[in-house]
Amino acid sequence: MDKAFDPAQIEKDRYAQWEAQGCFKPSGSGDPYCIMIPPPNVTGSLHMGHAFNNTIMDSLVRYHRMKGHDTLWQVGTDHAGIATQMLVERKLEAEGVKRQDLGRDAFIGKVWEWKTESGGNITGQLRRLGSSVDWSRERFTMDDDLSRAVQEVFIQLHSEGLIYRGKRLVNWDPVLKTAVSDLEVENEEENGHIWSLRYPLSDGSGSLVVATTRPETMLGDSAVAVHPEDPRYAGFIGKTITLPLVGREIPIIADDYVDPEFGTGCVKITPAHDFNDYEMGKRHDLALINILTRTATITDDAPEAYRGMDRFDARKQIVKDLDALGLLVEVKDHRLPVPRGDRSGAILEPYLTDQWYVAVKELAKPAIEAVENGDIEFVPKQWENTYFAWMRDLQDWCISRQLWWGHRIPAWYDDQGRVYVGRDEAEVRTNNNLGDIELTQDNDVLDTWFSSALWTFSTLGWPDETPELAKFHPTDVLVTGFDIIFFWVARMIMMTLKFRGEVPFKKVYVHGLVRDGEGKKMSKSKGNVLDPIDVIDGIDLETLVSKRTGNMMQPQLAKRIEKATRKEFPDGIDAFGTDALRFTFAAMATTGRDINFNLERVAGYRNFCNKLWNAARFVLMNVEGHDLTVTDGLTPGLADRWIVSQLQAAEAEVHRSFADLRIDRAAQTLYEFIWHQYCDWYLELAKAVLQGDADEATKAATRRTLVTVLEAALRLAHPIMPFITEEIWQTVAPRVNLGGASISQAPYPAPEADKIDAEADTAIAWLKDTVVAVRTVRGEMNIPPSKKLDVILNAGHDSDRALSATCDGLLKRLAGVDNLRWLDDDEAPVASMGVVGDMEVLVPMAGLIDAGAEIARLTKEADRLRGDIKRTAGKLGNAGFVDKAPAEVVDKERAKLADAEATLERLETQIVKLNTL
Repeated sequence: MDKAFDPAQIEKDRYAQWEAQGCFKPSGSGDPYCIMIPPPNVTGSLHMGHAFNNTIMDSLVRYHRMKGHDTLWQVGTDHAGIATQMLVERKLEAEGVKRQDLGRDAFIGKVWEWKTESGGNITGQLRRLGSSVDWSRERFTMDDDLSRAVQEVFIQLHSEGLIYRGKRLVNWDPVLKTAVSDLEVENEEENGHIWSLRYPLSDGSGSLVVATTRPETMLGDSAVAVHPEDPRYAGFIGKTITLPLVGREIPIIADDYVDPEFGTGCVKITPAHDFNDYEMGKRHDLALINILTRTATITDDAPEAYRGMDRFDARKQIVKDLDALGLLVEVKDHRLPVPRGDRSGAILEPYLTDQWYVAVKELAKPAIEAVENGDIEFVPKQWENTYFAWMRDLQDWCISRQLWWGHRIPAWYDDQGRVYVGRDEAEVRTNNNLGDIELTQDNDVLDTWFSSALWTFSTLGWPDETPELAKFHPTDVLVTGFDIIFFWVARMIMMTLKFRGEVPFKKVYVHGLVRDGEGKKMSKSKGNVLDPIDVIDGIDLETLVSKRTGNMMQPQLAKRIEKATRKEFPDGIDAFGTDALRFTFAAMATTGRDINFNLERVAGYRNFCNKLWNAARFVLMNVEGHDLTVTDGLTPGLADRWIVSQLQAAEAEVHRSFADLRIDRAAQTLYEFIWHQYCDWYLELAKAVLQGDADEATKAATRRTLVTVLEAALRLAHPIMPFITEEIWQTVAPRVNLGGASISQAPYPAPEADKIDAEADTAIAWLKDTVVAVRTVRGEMNIPPSKKLDVILNAGHDSDRALSATCDGLLKRLAGVDNLRWLDDDEAPVASMGVVGDMEVLVPMAGLIDAGAEIARLTKEADRLRGDIKRTAGKLGNAGFVDKAPAEVVDKERAKLADAEATLERLETQIVKLNTL
């Protein structure tokens, strides 16, 4: 092994070897285990959320693969409709080419070129993250076989009346000129205004004042609404107003939706341009008056003065015209949520248009029941409430998008506007006896969530009944963020139950978002995005600045981000390696909670990698030249028995953690066992045996234990830290007649009850506490490690005397003790003291310490204890606490008081003794 662990030297080569050896293909003889990767979009590169998500999935997959399960991690990417089309359009526009210049087919060809480039980048990143996916089964949502699945689902749902075409409100992006899903809407508060407008009654008897944040929409008003129980407007209900600037008479209606406490309690209703107004319009059979075009200009249905104007220019003119008529009451500054498209940045409009919809209520019922009856379990369970809230209040799903890139809707129209659905034009003609009449295919494509909703079964070969579909479906666990529970998870459940009659997965593991160190969401506009590969490989400051500010259209924002980046990373980012990054994510993967990511944690786990590497080198140096395969005649010592026993406990806890999907607890157990138990204590204990006067049978047992426990710990840690464990294992395992093509194919360690050694556990726990007590005295009294000490033990129990005899040699070696004995009855040495249970650990101070300094230390500790005693006694003297608190809590406080009083008494005795020095 090299002197230092260098991730860059091993990671790429090791992954290539795994892939070449077919390590990631299903192969185990046990039960099938399958995870479907949430397909990343082919829009560039993976982000920290992907790295977090993949760490969790890969840890589970490697764990189950090593347990012998027939394990499949299905990999693939999503075509990401609107995001990908927009990205390619921008690239072409930079070259002076518009997609309309190319035409649909040529433009789609350009997108496929981009997919090849971007998809290669993403698969490269997945490999760098150590993701052990089955690359031989890689899928893309636009592959022919997946496209066939999409087509079959559309046709069947349409034949059952569950897919229909209708005119409804959608989120409309006037820049991209397409409907967008709620997930693609960013609602952030911005500065705006509220305009109060006066609407005159048609009979000339007065007027009503309404407030609006979008005065241009008044051109499409269909009513004015008040609350039915608002006494101010009881006499107005049923009358009409004459809409200013338009001249149209519209009714005054009553509806419970109106909040009488907000504004004037009187609101304008524009059903074609507001989602809430649309629902009210349906209740009251109001007219739907569309006054905006696809590009958000005013339509010809508006008064001539505003036709063709941009919506915001029209807003200014309308306000000006109302003011001239004396109908503008006031204008107030106002902070309001503004819906913007996350791709274009444009302010979105509720827009009335013909779209394709899925009637979801029928599909939702079995999807709700699947979670209610436990066929699907959310982890953590509270996310089920979020799921139910969404599913019980579903609106029909708009599945059409006005794009070129995506699954084109399999529908054709004749010259009368009649719609025909089929697999292709020939089938449509044949099935409907259409002869040679002209047909035109629908130009729209399907929402990308439509195809990804079929992901668990389409990737396994459906609509064909393949062996993989029979073996691996339903899948075992879906690992995903909470932000797409409705958009993806719920739709997968609905579609899979509909077309497979079974759930898509048995568990949904919901993880949080990866935020920056201050808890802020990572985004390009905030300039706090980190690329996981930059954390793995390192990046210099100038390149990092360029990545964060490149292609930014706003110079001021770019300058601010550059300044912040230079301040945060003055020296760029170090190379931490994949294992350190993965272990960071695993350790922080508390179910459902967001992660505040910072590089200090990664640096700490890089140290953990180095600790493991150096421990392996120490072990190999100490067993060099010895045959470790011999097992007969070995005499395991106390330390050997203890570390083997501790290994069983660690293995059991890691198994429990993986079963509970608590990757964080598994990581914590591994860290505690490898760093603290094995490296900090066992290696020191083993060194004491190997360098001491133990017989050869005991030393041989220790050498073998050093290697066998290390080898097992490497397998135990492999799912989370695949690269370093593989590299060390290939060198260590052959020493004890183990090994193979890869650690990933080795069996996962399982605890053995007969190796749990309570006697050794108790003895080493006592030894550790006693060594720590002596070392604490050394540290506090500044006694150098090289200085041998005399240590006297006092009080305690018979068990302490037995343990001191058992651990005598190890204690002397580890604590630097020359002479260890028990206090004589008539002896009262002046000593610094530590406490282990009821036993005192005394280090005589004569000639060792500054008595005054020790008195000061003990006095400070005694004062602290007096404060604790006073507070605890006060609590126990409070009848309210004693009477109301649970009995076990009161008993605990009483025990705490008794312990503090006993310790104080010992300290005071020690201070008196020190005063004699």
